[in-house]
Amino acid sequence: MTAVTRALRGRLLTFRDDPATAGDASYTYIEDGLVLLAGGRIAELGEATELLARLPEGAAVDHFPGGLILPGFIDAHIHFPQTQVIASYGAQLMDWLQRYAFAEELRFGDSAHAAAVAGFFLDELARNGTTTAAVYGSVHPQAAEALFTESHRRNTRMIAGKVLMDRNAPDGLLDTARSGYDDSKALIQRWHGKGRQLYAVTPRFAITSSEAQLEAAGALMKEHPDCYLQTHLSENRREIETVHELFPWAESYTHVYERFGLLGARSLFGHCIHLSDRERLLLSESRSVAVFCPTSNLFIGSGLFDLAKAHDPALDLRVGLATDVGGGTSYSMLRTLAEGYKVLQLQHQNLPALLGFYWLTLGNARALQLDDRIGTLEAGREADIVVLDARATPAMAHRAERVETLEEELFLLMTLGDDRAVRATYIAGEKADDRI
Repeated sequence: MTAVTRALRGRLLTFRDDPATAGDASYTYIEDGLVLLAGGRIAELGEATELLARLPEGAAVDHFPGGLILPGFIDAHIHFPQTQVIASYGAQLMDWLQRYAFAEELRFGDSAHAAAVAGFFLDELARNGTTTAAVYGSVHPQAAEALFTESHRRNTRMIAGKVLMDRNAPDGLLDTARSGYDDSKALIQRWHGKGRQLYAVTPRFAITSSEAQLEAAGALMKEHPDCYLQTHLSENRREIETVHELFPWAESYTHVYERFGLLGARSLFGHCIHLSDRERLLLSESRSVAVFCPTSNLFIGSGLFDLAKAHDPALDLRVGLATDVGGGTSYSMLRTLAEGYKVLQLQHQNLPALLGFYWLTLGNARALQLDDRIGTLEAGREADIVVLDARATPAMAHRAERVETLEEELFLLMTLGDDRAVRATYIAGEKADDRI
């Protein structure tokens, strides 16, 4: 192991399992802990009083009195070309795509513009404590190239891909089944597994991909089974109707993706709001992931994700959580939890704070099959870490005076917290955002 060069001191919280099934045994909490960092990984962690005595001479100690140190947050679905159409007024999904998203994504044929936005995007993620994300690019391969280049420079772990889209979009945003395949394959060869970069084959959704293109996406997944597949599924009722018109042979929207071999344990399906029981079963049996995007679902008026049905023991559907910027209205996974809580409340369901923070860390790491690398504070894991402050604003500090338990503090953070609650973010052991 590389020699320890830095230590983080504060209150440590990390999950070992899902609180819904493991209860209090699901997490480890150390009131005064120390995390030792070496070579971009966690070398050791434990009680500060024990480890400080063994700290190598010259090792820096970043002390966060009162701070809560957790694994970095993970966002399972976000669009980097949509950063300048976030908070665009008055449209539901299909109109929103035409009026805002497509018009904005046309600009990403310019490599310089894509590179500038990639820098802003990664800055904003770090500012909000997000250290890993599954990211949609635009149809332009140079936009994906720009994101991967900047992410590799910063040593962030990003899962990203060029969007595949060969119909039902403006001319400047169309590829072909052949060119989309060729461009994606070239990007996979250049970036998948380079440093911390990973590739996701990315058909936007069934409406904008022909059968030939979906078949090509399936071929890419067969040729590169360690890549990811990300797309959208059953976000909006008009969307679902259009899919039925375009694929009249399909029993359901999910059946379209199944037909072309796109379901699987590394497949991420954004939204999954209006699913039939049969569709949930298809996703569950294939170990596919349904990604809950609450701020987007509320803002675009798409509907309410039914977590209880997803978590039915007979199905045990894998679920991730995501911001979905720019349909989503915040880069903050804390704000995302707050809106998720409200979505579930409207359905007489609940989201306990422990489950919420499990979701942001180990839960999403498991959804992305990266829990052997990120998502926990554990020796040997990559040192992606966020430090939170539950007293970051006057209103939070005022409320915190009555907080008595860890769970109450976490609920305060997920209800009132946002980027201001992030005191520092570390990416592969290096400080990326610091507000000590």
